[in-house]
This record gives sequence, structure tokens and C-alpha cells, in this order.
Amino acid sequence: MDYINAFWVGGLICALTQILMEKTKMLPGRIMVLLVCTGAVLGAIGIYEPFTEFAGAGASVPLLGFGNVLWKGVKEAVENEGFIGIFMGGFKASAVGISAALVFGYLASLVFEPKMKS
Repeated sequence: MDYINAFWVGGLICALTQILMEKTKMLPGRIMVLLVCTGAVLGAIGIYEPFTEFAGAGASVPLLGFGNVLWKGVKEAVENEGFIGIFMGGFKASAVGISAALVFGYLASLVFEPKMKS
């Protein structure tokens, strides 16, 4: 049942995002920022954690999950470091994911032949 919940929740998030892209004039970058901020806000008000427990990777993998990770990192760093934690918490919490994306992107560019858009 965990796989089914992850599949339909992740699919619903992607479908809603696609509808937003098709029906509005928002640029993809702004929609991505909206998703990250929505994940952070849902984490701040305490909704995202039960949502993640229900949906698993369907909720934690999309950009909503990245916003929640940033929120958790900032919250923890503020508790431990004080005001300066606002600036460093998100970087510490998301460093592994961002680094992995860079490394795997580079490895993929070595395996496949990247082409520049013309």
C-alpha cells in the first residue's frame, strides 16, 4: 500500500503542477519556487510531516519535499546556533542532495553526449 500511496500522491502533485503550467502564464522557474515555498510553509505549520508519513516518497521527492528539507534545516539551525542559523540551516540540510544532483549530472554528461541548445 505504501507504493500505491506514493505513486498516486506524487502523480497528483505532478499533475497539478502540469495544470498550473498549462493554464497560467507562470514561467517554470516561478512554479518551481512556488512549490519549494509551499513545502516550507506546509512544514512550518506542521502539515507536511503527517503528509510525508502517509505518502512516503510521493511527497518527499518532489520540490515540495525540498522546501520542507530547507525548513527543517533552518528550524534546527536556529535552535542550535541562534539568528545565524537562518542563513546556514538550509545549506546544511540540503547540501547532500544538491551535491548528489551535481555529481550524477556530471557523470551522466560523461556517459551520454550532451548537446547545446541552438
